[in-house]
Amino acid sequence: MPWDLVTLPLRAEKHRKLKESYRLKGLREKLVHHLESRGITDAEVLRAFLRVPRHQFLDTAFAEHAYEDKPFSIGEGQTISQPFTVAYQTSLLDVKPGLKVLEIGTGSGYQAAILAAMGANVYTVERLEALLARAEQPLAALGFEQVELYLRDGSEGLPEKAPFDRILVTASAPAILPVYLDQLKPHGRMVIPVGDGEAQQMTRVTKLPDGSYQEEHFDQFRFVPLKGKYGWK
Repeated sequence: MPWDLVTLPLRAEKHRKLKESYRLKGLREKLVHHLESRGITDAEVLRAFLRVPRHQFLDTAFAEHAYEDKPFSIGEGQTISQPFTVAYQTSLLDVKPGLKVLEIGTGSGYQAAILAAMGANVYTVERLEALLARAEQPLAALGFEQVELYLRDGSEGLPEKAPFDRILVTASAPAILPVYLDQLKPHGRMVIPVGDGEAQQMTRVTKLPDGSYQEEHFDQFRFVPLKGKYGWK
């Protein structure tokens, strides 16, 4: 019968895609186990990593490699951070459902998706229009409607939407920028890599009720530089 010639290949194609999806899900689970072995213990962070398909934020050619613990170029001289770095920063941030989070450096959109998967209301700022347009597609496709994207100088933050419960900076800053502290609520937290050259120190800042702040210093990482008015020239 003629209809068999159409339906059978379509069913086979659907089954092939389903198996591919299972394979990528398995790779994602393997990545989560790897993150646990490296000391990531926050259960909500790990659940977000299981939920968010990292391969959706990369070119299709990299799908099979998306769950390796390494960064990838996303063009415009920028990278999607390695999963461990994303998990490490997110764990330090202590994200809770309903919190208002500012992300500086949208990049691929993957970090924003992780925050949204944890129930945060995310405001993410990117200075490169091509990256922002690209990030918008997977975020919309995955249904993360609570992510708002802004094209502007991230070193200035997002004053019209301040104050924020949390601020996450995904580029290396020359210092703890006062402009970010001004946009942080009392008792709010910011995680920011500070330093130049080959490595930056991951720093967590807690804003105190009197406007002062407390610093905590953690491991060293490598990030692309924060560009803009208050960033690196």
